[in-house]
Amino acid sequence: MRLPTPRHPTKRGEARSLTWLKAMGPGSVSSVLKMVLDVAYVLLWLITGLLLLLVIAAIFIPLDNVNITVSGDAGGKQLPLTRTLLLFGLGAATAYFGGFMLILRSLRRIIRTLTMGDPFQPDNVRRLRQIGLTLAVVTGGVWLAQGFVAKRLAPGVMDPQGLGELLTPIFSVLIVFVLAEVFREGARLRRESELTI
Repeated sequence: MRLPTPRHPTKRGEARSLTWLKAMGPGSVSSVLKMVLDVAYVLLWLITGLLLLLVIAAIFIPLDNVNITVSGDAGGKQLPLTRTLLLFGLGAATAYFGGFMLILRSLRRIIRTLTMGDPFQPDNVRRLRQIGLTLAVVTGGVWLAQGFVAKRLAPGVMDPQGLGELLTPIFSVLIVFVLAEVFREGARLRRESELTI
């Protein structure tokens, strides 16, 4: 016959109140993050799909006597909206949102391994490297596109980004690559511990 173990009411209450602070497994913070990332991923899919449809539609839309106003600190400038300019703008926005969609896809897969309680997998190293590379390409693309717009399309109206504005994105990319190496070392240590058992 099994006797029930006495439980201290305070400890049981404390255990219940701390369950939402778990880092891994079902009902953890990573599960909540996974839900948030799932919603953001679906929204980015919808936005990217809509932008792709707009790129296709922009090929056929007549643009007779349509102007756009580019404004900045120094005032504004009216430019004729050409097909090239429209396709460039829509293509850049599609690439931007598509890049972040790829980042979220990899993050969702990493979070999935975290909710299962096994984040140090070799696939997560590859995913983190993909995130770092995609983030670097998106950052570089935004910097080049803003420089092109500032120098070619609206000179004197918009200022190009300086190199100082790239410091935070560059550090973000470096942090992701450092995390990839941490995960690689964690996966190696886990593999070694499995072989020694």
